[in-house]
Amino acid sequence: MAKQQTEVRELQEGSYVMIDDAACKINAYSTAKPGKHGSAKARVEARGVFDGKKRSLSQPVDAKIWVPIIERKQGQVVSVDGDDMQVMDLETYETMTMRVPEDTDVSPDDNIEYLELENQRKIV
Repeated sequence: MAKQQTEVRELQEGSYVMIDDAACKINAYSTAKPGKHGSAKARVEARGVFDGKKRSLSQPVDAKIWVPIIERKQGQVVSVDGDDMQVMDLETYETMTMRVPEDTDVSPDDNIEYLELENQRKIV
């Protein structure tokens, strides 16, 4: 999996983090003051990028954590068939089948933006 390691203190709202082996986007980040015998703690609230599940994490700010490297790519809708659509990557010209997100109206020749992490893809 494409990921890199960073310290918890480097995280910020809107960035990505790995929680329970799932790529998540951070909704809220807060820190608590250091205690008598410990370091400051960070609390991270996040939502899964590909599954939409809420997850949270509480770690010392100097702990190491994995951050996924999610690529933002451009594609063009080739065809739409029910809930699925064929999308061609505008860089590699590779064609893939993706689910049409709810509340989204797409038609052939539309340009879209999607996120990709390994074999997981999601339209933005």
